[in-house]
Amino acid sequence: MRSITTLLAGALLAAATPAFAQDDTAPPKPVTVSGSVGLVSDYRFRGVSQSDENLAVQGGATVSHESGIYAGFWGSNLAGWGTFGGSNMELDLIAGFKLPVGGGTLDVGATWYMYPGGFNNTDFIEPYAKLSGTAGPVNLTAGVAYAPKQEALGPWYSNGTSAANGVYDRPGAKDDNLYLWGDISTGVPNTGLTLKGHLGYSNGNKGLGPFATSVAPTGEYWDWLLGADYTIPTTPLTLGVAYVDTDIGRGESAYLQPSFSRGQDGVGSIANGKVVVSLTAAF
Repeated sequence: MRSITTLLAGALLAAATPAFAQDDTAPPKPVTVSGSVGLVSDYRFRGVSQSDENLAVQGGATVSHESGIYAGFWGSNLAGWGTFGGSNMELDLIAGFKLPVGGGTLDVGATWYMYPGGFNNTDFIEPYAKLSGTAGPVNLTAGVAYAPKQEALGPWYSNGTSAANGVYDRPGAKDDNLYLWGDISTGVPNTGLTLKGHLGYSNGNKGLGPFATSVAPTGEYWDWLLGADYTIPTTPLTLGVAYVDTDIGRGESAYLQPSFSRGQDGVGSIANGKVVVSLTAAF
């Protein structure tokens, strides 16, 4: 609560200020809409390609209320491993709530991963919580996402051979998945550049779910990213370049073949290191 002295000083200042000098800035809107559309040379989900290491078109929008509640959607085309039995498209529905905590922001919500045209057992929900803040010029985020037991995460196939033959080893099996991650970024003064990094850890079923897919294909693994974004002056465009990789080795993922490879031919991992380029327009 302001003190009486502050209130009196404010009243005197307002009375002494000419009308034309008053601040006529519009108050913040109670509801805002934001989003982006873009192109990416390879859609990597937690280090693993969902577009068969090919170009993907992506975009989404979020509606936010001043109370902290928000809801939105995000979509991308898919190919190869990432099709999840659907129409080569991923559609994520997102809802959550943000609130200030200390000097940072706590974000709690859930993502519903959908694959239009596919079967219901390939869709799954994943609640999450993340805490963001700053340390000097550095932006920091730590997050946890836990998907409870669902068929989409279960080991329906014990290996890639069963998947290739279309014979389920454990139809209807359910499992859960845990993902922990941390992000760091900082702007380079007077350049339009932002340097960024990411480290994630996945722990789920060691097996393949419906249509030979898996959120944690080898049971557990690490993924990471190092890159930079450049905001193009006087435009809504951002150009991004990043190196993405995982610790999934060829031998470790051998049981996943032929599904876990580009073109699903059993040759070449879709979780190896790669430079990914993106061009995004924000609104």
